[in-house]
Amino acid sequence: MHKLLPTGFALALATPLGAVAEPPSDVQALRQEIQAIRAEYEARLNALEQRLRAAEAAAATPAPAAPSSPPVAATSAGGGPNAFNPAVSLILSGLYTRTSQDPANYAISGVQLPSSVSIGPATRGFSLSESELGLAASVDPWFRGAANIAVAPDNTVSVEEAYIQTTSLGHGFSLKAGRFFSSVGYLNPQHSHTWDFVDNPLAYQAFLGTQYGDDGVQLAWIAPTDQYIELGVELGRGRSFPGTDTGRNGPGMVALIVHTGGDVGDSNSWRAGLSTLDAKADDQSLVATNTSGRTVTNAFSGSTRVWVADAIWKWAPHGNAVYTNFKLQGEFLRSIRSGTLDYDVAGIDQAGAYRALQSGWYLQGVYQPIRYWRVGLRTEQVSPGTPDYGLNATLLPRIDYRPHKNSLMIDYSPSEFSRVRLQFAHDAAHESFQDNQFFVQYQMSLGAHGAHTF
Repeated sequence: MHKLLPTGFALALATPLGAVAEPPSDVQALRQEIQAIRAEYEARLNALEQRLRAAEAAAATPAPAAPSSPPVAATSAGGGPNAFNPAVSLILSGLYTRTSQDPANYAISGVQLPSSVSIGPATRGFSLSESELGLAASVDPWFRGAANIAVAPDNTVSVEEAYIQTTSLGHGFSLKAGRFFSSVGYLNPQHSHTWDFVDNPLAYQAFLGTQYGDDGVQLAWIAPTDQYIELGVELGRGRSFPGTDTGRNGPGMVALIVHTGGDVGDSNSWRAGLSTLDAKADDQSLVATNTSGRTVTNAFSGSTRVWVADAIWKWAPHGNAVYTNFKLQGEFLRSIRSGTLDYDVAGIDQAGAYRALQSGWYLQGVYQPIRYWRVGLRTEQVSPGTPDYGLNATLLPRIDYRPHKNSLMIDYSPSEFSRVRLQFAHDAAHESFQDNQFFVQYQMSLGAHGAHTF
């Protein structure tokens, strides 16, 4: 009897533990997941500790004497000779494209664009997609600088962005000067490697030349309120479509931006905005198809105003987007062009009044069901409107067709530095034919790359 009591007591203690135990397979999976998370955070912690030791060593090394330097420069270098070395990043991007129509014939029906504006698939087969070299650093306690150099698939190199920005104006103000992407809308200020799809929507291609960038200044103000409120004004040279670079003394582009947003609980956040961009054009070459079906080059002089309304909603359980999240975004663009259109400058060369009101929109959703994997859908449409061609009304057709497109993508990101994407699109931008497009894209980030915007 005395021997049975300890045995029974041990069994009583063991029984509830066995009742709540996980199946062996689940326990092993949980252990593996915990080990993976622990290894990831230990790697990050080790990297931070190495950076801390390097910073401490640099701070302990006195800066070289520079008697001829002004006191401000000597003070800003107090962190050592490497304190303000720029952060260098390189985005490597490649693409495989398969289309049912020749990309050389790509056009958006009812929309006149310069031949220099790149729209649609660039080329079939394998290609080096746009790769980007980025440099960024603090200049001194009052300014920071950044530059992004883009390498296009045709081996041309361009300065995508190169600007300085204040860091201590105070009261929520910030001033930027140089070359930069305009902050109108939601997608426009984002670099192509941050897009959720291979290409920008048709409305962006039709009314902003895919992405609007300019040389100028930007003043932004963030209100000191719990709700996010941002106001901005931009003055630019106007060198990009829908404007032209005429070398005028005054600004060729003016933009006004309003954005607001906030959180709803701990799982939802949102942002919405309204922007307007006014650009001037002189003798802007536009490619069009006349009523006879012949391609002609027209010249436009006048002004263009583009309105952009944007909204985005993000969901992640309790704010943790590592495993599961969802993003819904959309934008509506409205373009109003008014001025003079010189029809067929190489032939008839007839000038007449011109006014066109056109619009377009897109709506897309991207869902991450499990870690590393995302799937997205996008639908979009452009309305060419009923342009008034004045004296040239009988020479240029009015298009009743509405270009549209639907895209499906799936991507895999094993880390925040790498991504592989598959995308299929049914493109009906042209009224005479439809194009089935298939893309395989990779994007790899090397070096210190800054955080992306909301």
